[in-house]
Amino acid sequence: MKGVIGSWSSSSENYIPLTPISFLERAADGFGDETSIVDYANNSVSFSWSQTHLRCLHLASALLHLGISRHDVVAAVAPNIPALYELHFGVPMAGAVLCALNYTLDHTTLAQIFLQLHPIFIFVDHQFLDLVLEALHSLTQNLSHHGQPPPTLVLIPPNEQSPSNNLPPGTFSYTQLLELAPPHGHDHHRKIEIVQRPNDERDPISVNYTSGSTGNPKGVVYSHRAVYLNSMANIINLGMTSRTATRQATVFLWTVDMFRCNGWCLPWAMAAIGGTNVCLRNNNISAEVIFHAITLHKVTHLCGKPLLLSILARASEDKTRNPLSPRVELVVAGTLPCDHVLKKVTKLGFNISNGYGMTEALGPTIIEPWMPNDDVTTTTSTTKRRRLRSSAITMEGFDVKDSKTMESVPKDGKTVGEIMLRGNTLMSGYVENPKAFKEGWYRTGDVGVRHPDGYVEMKDRAVDVVIGKGGHVVSSLEVEAVLLCHPRVSEAAVVGRRLCKNDEQSSSSSTICAFVKLKENTSSSSSSSTSSQEIIEFCQESLPSYMVPNLVIFGDLPVNPTGKVQKFVLRDKVNNSSNGYLHL
Repeated sequence: MKGVIGSWSSSSENYIPLTPISFLERAADGFGDETSIVDYANNSVSFSWSQTHLRCLHLASALLHLGISRHDVVAAVAPNIPALYELHFGVPMAGAVLCALNYTLDHTTLAQIFLQLHPIFIFVDHQFLDLVLEALHSLTQNLSHHGQPPPTLVLIPPNEQSPSNNLPPGTFSYTQLLELAPPHGHDHHRKIEIVQRPNDERDPISVNYTSGSTGNPKGVVYSHRAVYLNSMANIINLGMTSRTATRQATVFLWTVDMFRCNGWCLPWAMAAIGGTNVCLRNNNISAEVIFHAITLHKVTHLCGKPLLLSILARASEDKTRNPLSPRVELVVAGTLPCDHVLKKVTKLGFNISNGYGMTEALGPTIIEPWMPNDDVTTTTSTTKRRRLRSSAITMEGFDVKDSKTMESVPKDGKTVGEIMLRGNTLMSGYVENPKAFKEGWYRTGDVGVRHPDGYVEMKDRAVDVVIGKGGHVVSSLEVEAVLLCHPRVSEAAVVGRRLCKNDEQSSSSSTICAFVKLKENTSSSSSSSTSSQEIIEFCQESLPSYMVPNLVIFGDLPVNPTGKVQKFVLRDKVNNSSNGYLHL
């Protein structure tokens, strides 16, 4: 017997492609006079949601007027400023794809990315003009060989001034670009005509670059659908509130870079709830600035790297500082520092949560609140901080699997497998590899175990796991967390050195090598055997014997242009040179 309902199809009445563009339209309609964005560095610059909507419409109209086509790429090199926030809406409203780039990249890497993406426009903040011009110089030389025109440069000057001299022909200032748009007044229907909504909600909306484990930049493509759903998930996971007649909306302090996973999709989420964005230039982050911004603008949320916790913890030394009231939500993504740092920040009035995710998952996909526990050892506490339970309602699958059989590992807390994801808030693919998924799962490259209570404990990156003596799996992250608890250690990285130099098998036993950078006020004698032994003995107090480093090497750690420690460089030093690893 056939079902009574039968089959149904979608129509224009009940199906509209998902896009976060609609968030801004609703914010302008529902919260038009409320403050949308404030520039902390220049408090005279602030806009309402109606103004932000109109500016984004002007931006989209200007791009269309200058000939941009659907799916063309618009690059941006800028800190957290109102213009970059507007680009998150104005570019997709023109049907184009935004690529916000890390301004700490060197010009060679930046030129390589430009060559891969072929951006039609490059928006650049005045602080990073020289960097982009240098990258454009090498890019233009390459393009001229292929008869392609260079991208149009748009300068974001201080205080919306006119462009400076010595710029490429055809350069616009951001203000000049907005003025290219014809006046629209308040004709709502005319505004809608300008917006180039996606034909398919799976169309690309942005590209984000990640260095991965090798340091080679990869362009990760996001879709309108994925960022729409991830924005909704973030509102729930971060406990953000929408503005009502009786309740103040979320006020978000921008301490997470907008170029990292599009600021975890929070530019779009903030529009969805009609909240207020407080822009903080990322090179201006200090404890004093953060506390002042929180007090001045009644900030409710901020996010970023674990370094934020260390910055804030130093503020606890000021005994005259009162705890924040009401408390502020603080979410960091990455390995948490020691409990004593977390407790200091908690006492200052912050509720700390830890996020697990990656660029390919549009940022943190799982967010766990951190709760102090005075009755656990350092090892237990470190393990506790790496326990995850799937909290993302848009992630349908979160599992630990045998990478060969694709079977889930037992919930015994011992069997190691690869953490895998699948769901509606994953990337579409890579710029040069659209078909990035295999066997229905995204392989994160992280390894972990499953516990009987349903939690997954992340151990390490697969490439960074060390197999110690006796076949024990050693998490480099866990050893590094203990090393960072030492009062004299500022940075640490752990790799394995093969016991047999010619043995390339990953399953071979290794000795544990710790590379340590000491704090600047540490004496120059820190590289002596006594200091090395001191570090080893410190680890012995908190770690089982098979996880204690056998060798401690002092010096600066090699990092890539995005600031990630290049562990592959350290592995090469200790495994391919008899003594080269002693000279970083």
